[in-house]
Amino acid sequence: MIIGTSRKLLRTLHLYLALAFGLPFVLAGITGVALAWMPELDGTLNPGLMRVPGRTAPLPAPGPLAERAALMLAQDARYGKPTGLQLPEEPDGVIVASYRTAKPASSTALAVTRQVMVDPVTLTVLGERNWGEFGLSRPLLTSTLFHLHRYLFAGEAGKTVMGVAGLALALVAAVGIALWWPRATWNAFVKSFAIAGHWRTLRFHYSFHRSAGMIAAPVLLVLGFSGLYFNLPDWVRPAVAAVATVTPPAKPKNAGKTGTDIGAAQAVAAAQAYNPAGRVSRIGLPAGPRAPYEIRMRQPGEVRKGDGNTRLFIDAYTGRLVGVRDPLRAPAGDTFLNWQYPLHTGEAFGTPGRLLISVAGITPLAFMVTGLVLWLSRRRRRAAVAQPAPASSPLETLHKA
Repeated sequence: MIIGTSRKLLRTLHLYLALAFGLPFVLAGITGVALAWMPELDGTLNPGLMRVPGRTAPLPAPGPLAERAALMLAQDARYGKPTGLQLPEEPDGVIVASYRTAKPASSTALAVTRQVMVDPVTLTVLGERNWGEFGLSRPLLTSTLFHLHRYLFAGEAGKTVMGVAGLALALVAAVGIALWWPRATWNAFVKSFAIAGHWRTLRFHYSFHRSAGMIAAPVLLVLGFSGLYFNLPDWVRPAVAAVATVTPPAKPKNAGKTGTDIGAAQAVAAAQAYNPAGRVSRIGLPAGPRAPYEIRMRQPGEVRKGDGNTRLFIDAYTGRLVGVRDPLRAPAGDTFLNWQYPLHTGEAFGTPGRLLISVAGITPLAFMVTGLVLWLSRRRRRAAVAQPAPASSPLETLHKA
């Protein structure tokens, strides 16, 4: 009796969470399929903006390259000093200079970052776009997909909704595993993965929802939890910090303004002296007198690909190292949190992992369809049972007598 009541409560929780957050689940899943391949997609859509076709020669050293690009842009009245530079990884890549714009006017407005693409050899400006602006054009398509995926194009309010949806997805997946759990026999276990019946029958929808749901549930649970962490880190970090060491998120500052800015080249050189094996991927330029240079690297052996997750903070006036975030030497809590992005995108396991995430992104739509079919069928059956039989007419009563 108790077990039956518990299963009924779990089934109700599973149903209503899915009904409440089904559309965000589907939207996040479909956009996530494309975002798992975002660098390749962006480069394919925008070959003249994100690539310098045909270039195979090695690029200049990252420090001098960044300083030259920053100086060129700062001297051009159309652009000015950027707030950050993303350096190319491949010989045909481009420098992406970022410019912060005004803060959003409301909680539902998105922050927009101006991106200017620069040829790293000739320092020619190839074009620009506004990252965070809605649009279906080639330059804006990846921005649109990303901001739908994370923000619903509704700023911090949308970010909160998607964070809560991540929590709901993790709960739906966990409850689904509990509802799927078969009896402790081999036959029951094998049968729990079987999909039976014609695709138009309720038997098919039920068996598919149960069996395929169990296969996808562990991946969806990870995606839900990581999505919660990205959008609502203040909900997750304290919970992780309760059981493992987590570094406070505050960034280091300069010791004080003493002299002139050392420049990007010297800041990169100081970072490379500390970690010569790391590839410099991004440079955060000081936004004020207390802000240091933030040099981002990817070290060999990092689970995160692309830009990596190593951050070194260099005093903008002395060139001294004032802070390090090294994922290869991080405490347990930081390591757990550092794994969330590579797991979310699938890059932790290379191309097979990204393919798995792409397939998982389609499953919320499949489960919504099969779940709705089953739910509406049950509602119709209950309505039919609850409907009273039509009353007999006096003539029918006399005839029966």
